[in-house]
Amino acid sequence: MLPGRGRNGRAARPVRLLGTRTAWTTVGDGEFFCPGCGGDRNYQRLTGRRRFTLLSVPVVPRGETGPVVECAACSRHFGTDVLDHPTTTRFSAMLRDAVHTVALAVLAAGGTCSRTSLETAAATVRAAGFDDCTEDQLGALVEALEADTGRVYGRPCGAGLAIELHEALDPLAPHLAPAGRESILLQGARIALADGPYTPAERDVLATVGAALTICSDDVTRLLAAARTPS
Repeated sequence: MLPGRGRNGRAARPVRLLGTRTAWTTVGDGEFFCPGCGGDRNYQRLTGRRRFTLLSVPVVPRGETGPVVECAACSRHFGTDVLDHPTTTRFSAMLRDAVHTVALAVLAAGGTCSRTSLETAAATVRAAGFDDCTEDQLGALVEALEADTGRVYGRPCGAGLAIELHEALDPLAPHLAPAGRESILLQGARIALADGPYTPAERDVLATVGAALTICSDDVTRLLAAARTPS
């Protein structure tokens, strides 16, 4: 038998004297958007302990590693910041709620809801995912908002309304492409324009929407002007 060859004549694999091995421990699980698979998957959150190995036998502790997120489907490991990305299901719900909030804010800023505005708003909200939304439902919600103490509608965007818009839009904005952020603003603009030119209160609400979506003021002005131009 030739030196360095096994019994079958193939090259013998060299023996690795030293190395490291990680023993993983599961500390949590859930569902996340896996960037490797490109979809919603189950995951395990893992922490690990590393050891030096001698002839593949663990001998000396080398400290802790992780935590990491392991996809149950592809088994790849990711940093825990991957959990900051919403799942597809969660993202859809966030987008739907954002459009609904913007529609209500624009309707309320108009002071009185014309039928045309309500029809445009209801169609927008249905397209976002609230399939059973009606004009009457939106009108009732706006009336309830106007009757709520501490709220003044038909005037520039107050602190309470601004907070609601930011609560709905701030978590969503980082996960939207620029075109997606602009689309939400333009949907609000079309609701405002359904019954005539923008009122000062509507412009103020739409400016707040743009700020919450991290659209610069110059682009907000450009988009609101573009929405007025018939396509």
